[in-house]
Amino acid sequence: MRLGLVRGHVVLSRGVPALQGVRLLLVEPVTAENLRARNRRGGGKTLVVADRLSPAAGQLVGIVEGSEAAQPFDVPTAVDAYCALIVNEYTFEPPGVSEPDGAEGRG
Repeated sequence: MRLGLVRGHVVLSRGVPALQGVRLLLVEPVTAENLRARNRRGGGKTLVVADRLSPAAGQLVGIVEGSEAAQPFDVPTAVDAYCALIVNEYTFEPPGVSEPDGAEGRG
């Protein structure tokens, strides 16, 4: 899962029947540096993302990609990315930070 900022949505004149009622969002993935800085900048290449949660422009969302993106649909659907959650709040921990001594394996 990656985090991204909603930048807008796609409007189609024709649609795929399996995607009826599904919005298509433009989502810009957020880099680790921009997450840490909390500067509301993305930094990644914008994706078209299938959505049923209706986040607003500028909201931070979690997106899943690949075959997992088609899992929420009842019938096989050709989508490569899906909006799985809306992020209201987060804590940033840099990648590669080790657990405190003795904390491995707890969970």
